[in-house]
Amino acid sequence: MTVLLDLSEKFGDLKEATFLQRKNRFVGECLLNGKIITCHIADTGRLKEILVKGRKILVSLNPPHLKTRTKLIAAEMKEGFILLNTSIHSLIGEAAIKQGVLGFIPETLKKEVNIGKSRMDFLVDGNHYVELKGCNLREGNVCLFPDAPTERGRKHLEELIKLKEKGFRTSILLMILRDAEFFKPNAQTDPQFTRTFYTALKKGVEFKAFKVKIINSKIVLNGTVKLL
Repeated sequence: MTVLLDLSEKFGDLKEATFLQRKNRFVGECLLNGKIITCHIADTGRLKEILVKGRKILVSLNPPHLKTRTKLIAAEMKEGFILLNTSIHSLIGEAAIKQGVLGFIPETLKKEVNIGKSRMDFLVDGNHYVELKGCNLREGNVCLFPDAPTERGRKHLEELIKLKEKGFRTSILLMILRDAEFFKPNAQTDPQFTRTFYTALKKGVEFKAFKVKIINSKIVLNGTVKLL
């Protein structure tokens, strides 16, 4: 079992709560120890099939000076708890790349590298740009991205294409947060992203996808996912 991140070390003791409602993109309400309290939602996706009333969730307590009492960390689905906190995606992606999910163990790895007006998530070995996306929408055994239209995601793909044309190696790296076998872009929700995704592949941008799961408050590698 390859551990990528210990949630307890990052967030402290995780507590089980019951999700009640999403008040806006960033704030929800949950029931913890018989009290209704607020929780910060880092994932701004729609999450309609996940954040439903009565869903068991994992939260961590916030310092008193913050507006929300807790942070939403994960939600319980049929396959177990799945990660919903996007603030740690980069940490998990970094650890996964160092474990070889790109197909090799890198010698160097830089995070959040500025390229013109854009910022790529990773620069590997000085010549390989990688953009990471987290995916938690599942239909059957297929994970889909995005679950809401994403102009930002499309622009990242366009930047990867430009970098590839300049002679760099480039990759779109999907972190699959559900127990799925395949991935495909969500054409129904965002046809522009989908067209750009397939254009990127034709232009030579590489695709990789790895699964993670939560075991005993730890994020662990859970295999790879194929492009459908």
